[in-house]
Amino acid sequence: MDWLTSTEVWVALLTLTTLEVVLGIDNVIFISILAGKLPPERRDQARIIGLSLAMLMRIALLFSINWIANLTEPLFDLFGHEVSGRDLILLGGGMFLIYKATHEIHEKLEGEEGHSGVRAPVSFAAVIVQILLLDIVFSLDSVITAVGMADDLGVMIAAVVIAVGVMLVASGPLGAFVQAHPTVKMLALSFLLLIGTSLVAEGWHFHIPKGYVYFAMGFSVVVEALNLRLRARSAEPVHLHQARINEGVARIAERATKQMS
Repeated sequence: MDWLTSTEVWVALLTLTTLEVVLGIDNVIFISILAGKLPPERRDQARIIGLSLAMLMRIALLFSINWIANLTEPLFDLFGHEVSGRDLILLGGGMFLIYKATHEIHEKLEGEEGHSGVRAPVSFAAVIVQILLLDIVFSLDSVITAVGMADDLGVMIAAVVIAVGVMLVASGPLGAFVQAHPTVKMLALSFLLLIGTSLVAEGWHFHIPKGYVYFAMGFSVVVEALNLRLRARSAEPVHLHQARINEGVARIAERATKQMS
């Protein structure tokens, strides 16, 4: 029980927990957006399962530190670049994140009206599978950071558990806020595009300091907060679906027709 009186252990735990929470923000955003596609009564369940899977994934990876170390060993050369297992995971995860964010942005802007046929509802299992795929990528980044910050496996596991607990508490209000504000949802999807691009760049050994990425995200959040405060004075909320634009065009055309007649 000497760790209870060790200042070094507590500082490492606090620092690592903070970093784990920061690194988990993108995971929470992604889970909130995916859970928002489900019926309201299933969203909390999806968030809890998604973050629980993320925690279990990270703990399992912490117990496989030697395997993680081997992931950095080159497997083959491609266009003059040595590609390792970690690079493949980052490339695959980044491209999936870019595709998913682009698809969601298109859906929110164009709406379902532009597509023929009846779309099948999103299943709970499909959402969980997508969350699990991205958990692998986000967990890998988180575990590599943990290994570099602390030497004690117990401290690393405790930091992961505490961080996931914080994210569980924050994910509900964050998800509800994102769903209630369409422009915030678009901003969150833009963040996922940025994160996906940085993952692909990292997979090709182009390192982008995370400070730049988080500064850009933080600056955008401040600007959007000011926009929300300004729009709060207006009774008319922002709508993203193309149907609203079509309604406006139809009204203008109707008025023009009446005037001509």
